[in-house]
Amino acid sequence: MSEIITPGTGGNRHIPYNERTGNESVVYFTRDLSAEGLKKIYERVNDNMTGKVAIKLHTGEQHGPNIIPRPWVENLIKTDLPNATIVETNTYYEGDRYTTEQHRETLQVNGWTFCPVDIMDEEGTVNLPVKNGKWFTYMAMGKNIMNYDSLFVLTHFKGHTKGGFGGSAKNIGIGCADGRIGKAMIHTTPSSDDMWDISEEEFMERMMESAKAVVDYFGSNITFINVMRNMSVSCDCEGTAAMPVVTPNVGILASTDICAIDTACVDLVYAMNEEDHKVLVERMESRHGLRQLSYMHELGMGNTRYKLIDIDNGDTIISAKQAVADVVPFEAE
Repeated sequence: MSEIITPGTGGNRHIPYNERTGNESVVYFTRDLSAEGLKKIYERVNDNMTGKVAIKLHTGEQHGPNIIPRPWVENLIKTDLPNATIVETNTYYEGDRYTTEQHRETLQVNGWTFCPVDIMDEEGTVNLPVKNGKWFTYMAMGKNIMNYDSLFVLTHFKGHTKGGFGGSAKNIGIGCADGRIGKAMIHTTPSSDDMWDISEEEFMERMMESAKAVVDYFGSNITFINVMRNMSVSCDCEGTAAMPVVTPNVGILASTDICAIDTACVDLVYAMNEEDHKVLVERMESRHGLRQLSYMHELGMGNTRYKLIDIDNGDTIISAKQAVADVVPFEAE
């Protein structure tokens, strides 16, 4: 008789900072949403980007409006990461990036032509161990993940239809899992007719266990940046069909702690005025997405407590409320 596995709870509740326990990590913050701002904050967390470096970012569906601006990425690669490779995997759903051929055409359409792009599952999969997971003992990843010494996780922080929000953990938990086996392990109960039947806390936990496999594989040679700009409630997977952006732009965060950086981004959203954050908060809570954060902490992936360092103002330690004090209503560029 197989063991019955029960998901955790509380994915629809934001835990106030004063209720959290454990150590504090460091998260850097800048309001400078530009190529220079990205370069400046990357240089705070790049010490262990050694050897062959992979950059995991969401390159988007064709003509997707909200992805991280390509000129920012191109500038950073030219100045700081001239030998790096952007890495992706094919999608689970049928669309612009379902097959490798479609994926490469979409990369051309979207202008990701200034550096190599490795579709990591093009030549198959590799099983990375999931240590102390309750849903998995391994996760099927794109085989080519094994070709890299370091991983730079560059994430567009936004809402997400299934996850509530998409931060660094979603970027690698879904984005490094291969398009046929790994993503199915996270999204679908075996033999189910509904490929998206797993949801809420169980989905968050499966996704975080997948992310843990990646974090454990790279060890200290992994770093994270989240760009809080054009934060639709829709994932970049939805391309031009994404819901309109209504949440104010905030800035860029960086850390070597995946749990701390995603937690800080969520905290900054909650710290906004209700009128500014209500749409994105509703998306996070209705999908029980906050279980991502508590489960990462339970898995030992990092801390939910952190010092937020304002690099625009002499490395002052600030609160989430101070970080978003001057945000303005969103206007499309």
